[in-house]
Amino acid sequence: MEWLSISSEPPSSKAAKVAVRSDLAEYIECPSSRPESWNDWRWQLKNRITSLEALKDLIPLTRREEEGIKRATGRLAMAITPYFLSLIDRQDPKCPIRKQAIPRLEEFSVSSCEMVDPCGEDSHSPVPGLVHRYPDRALLIVTDSCAMYCRYCTRKRMVGEEHPPMPIDRFDDAIKYIKSKKSIRDILISGGDPLMMKTEVLEDYIKRLRAIPHLEVIRIGTRVPVTLPMRVTGELVAMLRKYHPLYISIHFSHPKEISAKTTSRPRIEAHRLC
Repeated sequence: MEWLSISSEPPSSKAAKVAVRSDLAEYIECPSSRPESWNDWRWQLKNRITSLEALKDLIPLTRREEEGIKRATGRLAMAITPYFLSLIDRQDPKCPIRKQAIPRLEEFSVSSCEMVDPCGEDSHSPVPGLVHRYPDRALLIVTDSCAMYCRYCTRKRMVGEEHPPMPIDRFDDAIKYIKSKKSIRDILISGGDPLMMKTEVLEDYIKRLRAIPHLEVIRIGTRVPVTLPMRVTGELVAMLRKYHPLYISIHFSHPKEISAKTTSRPRIEAHRLC
C-alpha cells in the first residue's frame, strides 16, 4: 500500500503477533494511554484487524460471525480500524456498528434476484472508472480501497483488493470524456474512498477537475471521517480549502458513529468546506 505510505504487513514471528494483539487490546480499551499512536491515521491503518484470530482476541464472536469471517476472503475481506472497533458493543451481537464491520454468515446467502451491480453503474461507464448516468453529473471511481469495508457495500464487485489509485492514463481518459460533455456540471469523486489516497495524489485529481470550465460542483464521497477520523488532518483540510467551493459527502450510517473524534475541530472545518 505504497500510496498510503504505510506498511500493512504483520510481524513475522508468532511471538510478535501475540504481542501486537495484546498491545492492540490495551489500545482499544484505553485509547488515551498512548494518544501519539492512537491518533495517527497511519498507525490505525497498519493495525487494522483483518483475521479471525486477531478479532477473537479482542471481542467474543458468535458462530455466524466466525463463519462469515472465514468466508470473507478476496474482495471485501474484513478490515476494521482499531478506532472503529472501539465503538462496537462487544457484548451485543446486534450492535449496529458491529453489524456494519464484522462479516456474518447471512452475508453469503445470495438470492436469485440479487444483482452483482445493484446500482447499474457498469452499464453507464463510457470509459473505465467513470460512470455517466445522468446528463449533468458523473461519478469518478478513483480507488478500490477503504479504511474499513462496510458489509453492506453496493460496490463489493470491485472494492477491497487495495490496488493503487486510478492510473494516470485512465484518469486522462476520464478527463477527456468530461471535457467533451459540456452538459456535465457536477462530478462526484468516489471509490473505495478517495481520502485513502495520499494528499498530493488527491490534490492532483481535484486540480485537474477544477480546471474544466463547465464543472460547477466537485464532490468527494467518503466514509473516512467516520471510520478513520484521524485522517482528516490540518494538512488535508488546508489542501481541500484551496479548491473551495468543494463539497464533502460524508456517509454516517448510525448515531453511534458520532464521537468526540468525528466532531473535533479539524473534522468540523472539513465539514464547512462548502
